[in-house]
Amino acid sequence: MQVSVQEFKSHLSHYVEQAQSGVIELTSHRKVVARIIGVRQSDNTGVARLLAAGVATWQGGKPEGAELRLQERGKPVSQMVLEDRA
Repeated sequence: MQVSVQEFKSHLSHYVEQAQSGVIELTSHRKVVARIIGVRQSDNTGVARLLAAGVATWQGGKPEGAELRLQERGKPVSQMVLEDRA
């Protein structure tokens, strides 16, 4: 698909979406000056890969149970920064 630079700028998000399924050639004065080649989205990253492998399950809600509680020890970082600046 060939698109002028001006048209591409005017409808950027539309053409970026179109690039995912093919190649867009940008033209200036009816000459091709650039090609945009889309990168197909992959669902095989991180959590999606674990879900696909059956290692993890998800019911669509927020994660539960892994609450992290920080214990106070020593000075707060903000206090150390203020002391360091003095």
